[in-house]
Amino acid sequence: MTGTKLVMGASGFLGSHVTRKLVDRGDDVRVWIRESSSTVAFDDLQVERRYGDLGDQVALREAMRGAETVFYCIVDTRAWLRDPTPLFATNVEALRGVLDVAVEVGVPKFVFCSTVGTIGIAEDGPAHEELPHNWRHLGGPYIESRLQAEELVLACQRDRGLPAVVLNVGTTYGPRDHVPTPHGKLVRAAARGKMPAYVRGASMEVVGVEDAATAFLLAEETGRIGERYIVSESYLPIKELFAIAADEGGVRPPRIGIPMPVMRVIGAVGGAVSRLRGTDSVVTPTSVRLMHIQSALEHSKATRELGWVPAPTEQAIRAGVRWFLDEDRGTSA
Repeated sequence: MTGTKLVMGASGFLGSHVTRKLVDRGDDVRVWIRESSSTVAFDDLQVERRYGDLGDQVALREAMRGAETVFYCIVDTRAWLRDPTPLFATNVEALRGVLDVAVEVGVPKFVFCSTVGTIGIAEDGPAHEELPHNWRHLGGPYIESRLQAEELVLACQRDRGLPAVVLNVGTTYGPRDHVPTPHGKLVRAAARGKMPAYVRGASMEVVGVEDAATAFLLAEETGRIGERYIVSESYLPIKELFAIAADEGGVRPPRIGIPMPVMRVIGAVGGAVSRLRGTDSVVTPTSVRLMHIQSALEHSKATRELGWVPAPTEQAIRAGVRWFLDEDRGTSA
């Protein structure tokens, strides 16, 4: 497809890679960022920059006007927040205003970044897009905000005609993780021999960030309006993730495995301390539950309909480690 493409959330890990893929394809790319946003992830690219907050509908209209496709990659992923108000403010209420403007302007295609956390849990075999979500009461505020966001997009498509496609993306790994992401920090620590332990039984759906970005371009071209596509390559135990990172970094992997019952106790203590002190804690009963609650997924729909064929995520993890180590040495591009 030709024409101007608008990437909202271009300063983020996945959004910056979507931006890079579009530029590499030869598209005219416009990015929407805040004045305070870091631009290091795309400073080397020729893109048109538009600035504003999500509540500024005038600026949103100007940014969307003339855009052939909007790639929406804005999300607050801070699942550990004691007060979930910011999660719903960004992931739900701000999105509501964006959708209003997209309908008003008549955006030809809206590709929305959702999460594998909105996919149901399968009792037998891998889960898929048609499985209704069945663990809403267990996911906590972050998952609830993502569910509400996806429901808003699909309702806007169904009731107001927004030509939207939803991508349910797994945890992304790879190079150019400038911030870095929370999961990137773990990989970096494992690659430097600073990850003393892992959680037994903890697993996650993973995908290389460049493969995930490619899926966005494919969804623009052939994604069916109103459909969801799982964009995740495999279900990876956290022990294996750390082992891959440590191997690429040339260090010993963590050898201490913390049993899940022990992690539940640690999560309960972390949650209690968070409540007593009025501070955020990364380890809570909900965060521990999210380490192991989901079932493996299948991405055959994305392969069949989008032509998406991801490489093994191990390759992306190793590439990410090499990038991190180059960053530590001050030699990365």
